[in-house]
Amino acid sequence: MGWKVNKPKATFYVWADIPKGNKSIDFCARILEKANIVVTPGVGFGESGEGYIRFALTVDKARIKEAVERLKKII
Repeated sequence: MGWKVNKPKATFYVWADIPKGNKSIDFCARILEKANIVVTPGVGFGESGEGYIRFALTVDKARIKEAVERLKKII
């Protein structure tokens, strides 16, 4: 999908930057509406979080792979 993310070293979160020109809250709403995936807008963590979204890797690998496939269809 073109996202470069760092593998978390000590957490179960992945941060990803969003395409330029998007607000994180709007981008998260789009993902929820079109892919039925809940992600957290970076702006919720302060002004410097804008431009990023946070994925929580709190489900098994099969569900994560399924989410990635759904994301590929809308991104």
